[in-house]
Amino acid sequence: MNNKDFIAELALRTGYAQTDAQKLVNALIEGMGDSFEAGENVSLAGFGTFEVKKRMERVVVNPSTGLRMLVPPKLVLGFKPNASIKEKLKNGGEVNA
Repeated sequence: MNNKDFIAELALRTGYAQTDAQKLVNALIEGMGDSFEAGENVSLAGFGTFEVKKRMERVVVNPSTGLRMLVPPKLVLGFKPNASIKEKLKNGGEVNA
């Protein structure tokens, strides 16, 4: 599902106009992005948690040349789905009640 599909699905399920659904999606994405930039995690009940993690500085080897290079530390984004989504994926799309 891409952004356009998500907006169409949101408009269909809520009865909002496409333009209103697009504004909602854009506001959500912008708000989450602002939180990530501030180093904050974002938790969506019933969906999961996006976690900002710091990856430490490390030395890697270029496989082509064999040269060692230093990769600087950086922030990366991880996602932990909630239990019902994990269960659904584990059981091939079915949730056991």
